[in-house]
Amino acid sequence: MEKLDIAVIGCGYWGPNLVRNFYQLSDCAMKYCCDLCEDKLKRMASLFPSITPVNRLEDIITNAEIQAVAIATPVYSHYKIARACLEQDKHVLIEKPMASSTEECLELIALANQRKRVLMVGHTFEYTAAVNKAKEIVASGELGEIYYISCVRVNLGLFQPDINVVWDLAPHDISIISYILNQDPVSVGGQGKAHYNKNIEDVAIISLNYPNGTIAFIHNSWLDPDKIRKITIVGSKKMLVYDDINPNEKLKIYDKGVETPPYYDTYAEFQFSYRYGDIHTPHINNYEPLRKECEHFVECIRDNKRPRSDGYSGLRVVSILEAANRSLRNGGGYQKINQYESARN
Repeated sequence: MEKLDIAVIGCGYWGPNLVRNFYQLSDCAMKYCCDLCEDKLKRMASLFPSITPVNRLEDIITNAEIQAVAIATPVYSHYKIARACLEQDKHVLIEKPMASSTEECLELIALANQRKRVLMVGHTFEYTAAVNKAKEIVASGELGEIYYISCVRVNLGLFQPDINVVWDLAPHDISIISYILNQDPVSVGGQGKAHYNKNIEDVAIISLNYPNGTIAFIHNSWLDPDKIRKITIVGSKKMLVYDDINPNEKLKIYDKGVETPPYYDTYAEFQFSYRYGDIHTPHINNYEPLRKECEHFVECIRDNKRPRSDGYSGLRVVSILEAANRSLRNGGGYQKINQYESARN
């Protein structure tokens, strides 16, 4: 295949990272970037002189030379931009979350299928070495039955004007958990509060119930003094901790657990047995996950493959976010999650 002509729409926080990675791929021609802000375009021009910066979205959408686009704009604009690009037969990579509603996601999936275009969502953590190693460990049975998963993703800021903290931060952990467990939750409950902007929760805790009995808790906040990115997976045999902030030991396996005695004669004789074993740090070959994600997008276009984080993956995450929002606004009761395409990759 000849080099893929690609453009990146949105040059704010994440867009420049997409530009850099596509620019470095040998089978890509990173030709255009688009943003409404002239200062951001000037910065991109200084970093990548060979790339043409434009401030009109139409210059990207109507350009027949461009075969694929990566969208890194605010969530409310994802659907409109992606639909316009798909209608012009362009392949589309959208940053998370895929769109503002399941209805928008379903329309984009249907349009991509109709046009035979690749539609992929930027669930970047599914492409990290640590998450894929954790998935391998869970699948091997080393941890035993998975009792629960606890996720903490907190920091001070960045406040978003159009989405709450769950829509901003939880998509990462939702996609990670479902990817590791290879299944989707059936219900979600949530508690949260908006301290600064009315109806935009800046702190929240949601709980997810999975079909196999596993429960997962996700704590998100824009109001925490520390930046924490940690997932704890507790199994019947062992426990695993994934600390994304740790530069050298992102995964640790703890040979710890609780054992119930097989029998006892009196209540006084009943005692749990606590096991305190070794701590093991698996070796991980680190690489930039976004590079893997961009390579996968190009590979799927070239080989007509289904992306790991395809449109249905994005749809499932958005359906969970919608249910979490309903719970946040209705006293925290569990909300049923609509199931889409039960068969996973």
